[in-house]
Amino acid sequence: MKRLSVILLISVLFAGMVFGAGQGEKKILHIYTAFDTGEAKYYIDAFEADTGIKVEWVRMSSGEVLARVEAEARNPQASVWHAGSNTSHINAASKGLLEPYKPDIDFTLPANFHAKNWDWTGFYTGAIGFISNTKFLKKHNISAPASWKELLNPVFAKNVVIAYPYTSGTSYTTFATLIQLYGLDTTLDWWAKFDKKSIMQYTKSGTGCIPMVGLGEAAVGIAFSHDILAKGIKKGYPVVMTFPKEGTGYEIGGLSLIKGGPEPELGKKFIDWNLSVKGQNLFQKYYRIPVNPKAKVAKGAVTLDQVKLIKFNHEWAGRNKDKFVRAWRDRIGK
Repeated sequence: MKRLSVILLISVLFAGMVFGAGQGEKKILHIYTAFDTGEAKYYIDAFEADTGIKVEWVRMSSGEVLARVEAEARNPQASVWHAGSNTSHINAASKGLLEPYKPDIDFTLPANFHAKNWDWTGFYTGAIGFISNTKFLKKHNISAPASWKELLNPVFAKNVVIAYPYTSGTSYTTFATLIQLYGLDTTLDWWAKFDKKSIMQYTKSGTGCIPMVGLGEAAVGIAFSHDILAKGIKKGYPVVMTFPKEGTGYEIGGLSLIKGGPEPELGKKFIDWNLSVKGQNLFQKYYRIPVNPKAKVAKGAVTLDQVKLIKFNHEWAGRNKDKFVRAWRDRIGK
């Protein structure tokens, strides 16, 4: 009996250790984030401090997150896709890679700020703009570009930087904007000239152009307004921001629950927290426009009503992303 009691005690202790380890593992949330590393850490650290949930995360551009989620579809390694233009989230949803989840929020999101079945949820916005080096402009006695056509000005020859449309949500939003303005064929014709005459370099991330322009390595870059403000103007670089007079596109930054992810309940808590006033107020540091009406907007941030926007169809752009990116790569040869 004594021996049996000892065996039973050991078994109970072992089971408790395993259960405890399991419980501990359940308190770790795995996510993929499309925010730049420093910005992602800022939000994730705040979430961990507020909830006690540990987050293990990998930073990639939104195009890379999409490719990773698709490659891991049979064995998902993360539970949440955090940030990145909603066009990539829409593309993932069209492939059955996301799990519908309606966040626990106390405000109403506009219909176009989430999927009809809540495959993805928007949690910030921002418009595409141009960032120009003021020293370059002064040297050449010109104004900052305020038109898509002006990017072909010979003065900017081999001096414009933008990301690849297949790795970057920023650049794909730019490409989809031009397609919706002019059509695919005309846009590809324009981009072929743009590539040959004006492009100095393509980057992987949409924010990659900002320090290059700030340091005078390039004259002009194309990025989201919030990134230009936070990572260019706020840092004291000699840069100015403008918007194309023909109209510009905008992103709705997305949050998604990855289908089959290992910690769906923790993922839901993370999504809810990012839409809370506390989570949304953090956007002030990086000039993103929150979607929670109770959250504060940073002074100087560019809201969508301050720029001329095209009627950007995010759903259409997301569902056609594969086709349009393939057409871009076939034509431009990248």
